[in-house]
Amino acid sequence: MEKIKALIKKILTKEVILYGVFGVLTTIINIGSLWVLSEIFNINENIANAIAIILSVIFAYFVNKDLVFHSEAKNKKDKSKEFVKFISGRAVTMVIEWGGCALLFLTPMPEMISKLIMTVIVIILNFFISKFFAFKKKKR
Repeated sequence: MEKIKALIKKILTKEVILYGVFGVLTTIINIGSLWVLSEIFNINENIANAIAIILSVIFAYFVNKDLVFHSEAKNKKDKSKEFVKFISGRAVTMVIEWGGCALLFLTPMPEMISKLIMTVIVIILNFFISKFFAFKKKKR
């Protein structure tokens, strides 16, 4: 039991908890945008999904940079590199999410269940990309 508690304490850091909170908000923006665009504005589900992903990525960049990973970038060059890394990582997971949803939309599974499955996968991938690539701390 002590080993489990130690493992949970090691995994549930402030950074992970904040990432989770903002991940939930990012997911709400993502899924909410998809719903509004596809159900209210009757936009094709794949186009609506792409727009929803872009909106959520923009939100995620700002909250992750400032509130989760506490960016150390000080000058324009470093900030630009960080932004490009973040967007590059998100572009990869956007393709994964969009492609995964496109495939799952072909199944009898409800659209929102498909979207939720891919969103969970993407959130996990994005944490590691952000932590170890985009906002990687400089060695001291």
